[in-house]
Amino acid sequence: MLFSYPQQAEFGRIVPKSKIYEHARPSAALRDKFVKQIDKIVWQYKLSPETVNLRAKKDVPEIEIFSITLRTPEVREEVLRCIDTAIPFPIVYELNFDGQIKTKAAFKRPSEGDSNKWVTDIYFESGWQKVSARREVMPVALDLGLLYEHILRRLMPVSRMPGEDIRAQVQRLSEIRSKENEATKIEARIQKERQFNRKVELNRILRELRTAIDKLARYAN
Repeated sequence: MLFSYPQQAEFGRIVPKSKIYEHARPSAALRDKFVKQIDKIVWQYKLSPETVNLRAKKDVPEIEIFSITLRTPEVREEVLRCIDTAIPFPIVYELNFDGQIKTKAAFKRPSEGDSNKWVTDIYFESGWQKVSARREVMPVALDLGLLYEHILRRLMPVSRMPGEDIRAQVQRLSEIRSKENEATKIEARIQKERQFNRKVELNRILRELRTAIDKLARYAN
């Protein structure tokens, strides 16, 4: 999923890694991942009332589009989370590697406890496609908050339930992901388990997890 953003929203500024380090204060280990995984960060577009003629919302005053050239096929989420910590606005990432590109973003919002801080939730991403792939027209929206929701929902693997707002949808997806991770661990334990009774119990737990996942994802695409 790639969108074509308005020319007037183009920003085109290179973001030095040192600036990210200055604001996010990552550990030495995380800085090492930056160096190994990221080649270049470009602040490609700034979607704001002045550039896209949409009203700002308290939770979404702007939307930033970052183009990141990778040194490796994947980038660890803690690296992106560090960038999100440094930049106090919602960010949509376009990740580039070896002629391929994909979009990735997390639901990001101001903290309810401290309006000067932002909360970065789980990340969603598209599949890889060619850099030359045709881009879609930017979604039509009444304000920047709705535009942000449209972009995020295009990345989510599970559709919105009737009347479900973006926070509830993200929470449901977070629960699905948590249960999927738990199911993967149970499957690994089943493979190693030698006691029949214990294996039966683990299979029961696994069935319950899968039922819960199916229920949460019943509106899956």
